[in-house]
Amino acid sequence: MDITQALPLLGGISPERFMKQYWQKKPLLIRQAIPQKQPLLDRAALFDLAASEEVESRLIEQKATPGAKAKSASKKPKGSAWRMRHGPFERRALPALKQPGWTLLVQGVNLHVDAVDALMQQFRFVPDARLDDVMISYASEGGGVGPHFDSYDVFLLQAHGQRRWQIGAQKDLSLQEGAPLKILASFEPEQTWVLEPGDMLYLPPRYAHDGVAVSADCMTYSVGFRAPKQAELGQEILQRLAEDLSDAPELLYKDRGQSAVSEPARLPEGLTAFAKQALQAALKDPLALARSLGEYLTEPKAQVWFDELDDDHGLVQIAEMGGVELDRRSRMMFDDRHIFINGESYLAAGRDARLMRQLANDRAISDKDWRAASEGARELMLDWCMSGWLRVRAQP
Repeated sequence: MDITQALPLLGGISPERFMKQYWQKKPLLIRQAIPQKQPLLDRAALFDLAASEEVESRLIEQKATPGAKAKSASKKPKGSAWRMRHGPFERRALPALKQPGWTLLVQGVNLHVDAVDALMQQFRFVPDARLDDVMISYASEGGGVGPHFDSYDVFLLQAHGQRRWQIGAQKDLSLQEGAPLKILASFEPEQTWVLEPGDMLYLPPRYAHDGVAVSADCMTYSVGFRAPKQAELGQEILQRLAEDLSDAPELLYKDRGQSAVSEPARLPEGLTAFAKQALQAALKDPLALARSLGEYLTEPKAQVWFDELDDDHGLVQIAEMGGVELDRRSRMMFDDRHIFINGESYLAAGRDARLMRQLANDRAISDKDWRAASEGARELMLDWCMSGWLRVRAQP
């Protein structure tokens, strides 16, 4: 991707300028970012996904409490009550299409639909380590999830119908007590827009916003980004380092020079030093930290499953005619010494390393590149094909 080239996706500015001027700093409204007449999947296909146990989905309904009144279905009555249920949902479990005030959220649609995955790939001017997934929100008239804020960056692309967005950079982020959703107790909107199909709104983290469907069959795509917590990263990395130590030779604590003590409950200094040495041993390998981080960041989500092959079906010959590409569910990254794919790491150098980096960046390599790889690299990629991580590209 040429990060200096102006993109309609970003309102005619380049990714380079967007990242410097807007990313994690301020909102950006983009009219007709992706002009389209129809959503990438229709309502029936989305409902089918929501019925699958392999897909995370939520149903949110807003019902007015006694005494609450609203001027129209697109206006939220004060005193309304929220209800949230987790899927999967059979079609008959969903409210009637004409019933106002309900929203169906379907997470990770890019993992199941090629067209939605292709949409997410357009946002790869942000590192893959930060790019998370595409959630689709289907709402009846008046539907929404209430005023809230996200802890991560998000692009909100209107795919069908209209949605009114109100946003505000408020400091008071306290939440309503007892609500099943993280709804702001006091929302102070500063700007209001109605988004039409093809319009998109970018919001940085912790920016308060509230989106309400102002038409039936309202469908919004949320391109979300991963923002791991420091403590979470530390926990995951330490756990993986500990697993590496399980293969190390066992060293028992020795205290041959220990003297008699008058305070038996005091922790021995020698034992504290011994424990410190254990932690230092875990980080003795200069590549251990990077290896653990890369494995964690490429680990597939819990609901992700790959379709394994029983035999190679002549994959080598087929790949030589078209090359290979990453399955849409595969996560692949690299650093200066490693290649990471779906939670596994490999040391790589030279020509094969350059080829693997190309595969990670482009998510595909040609038949010419396949043939140029070493025998070991081809065998490894063939194993990935057998595991469902790679697939043979269709011949042009």
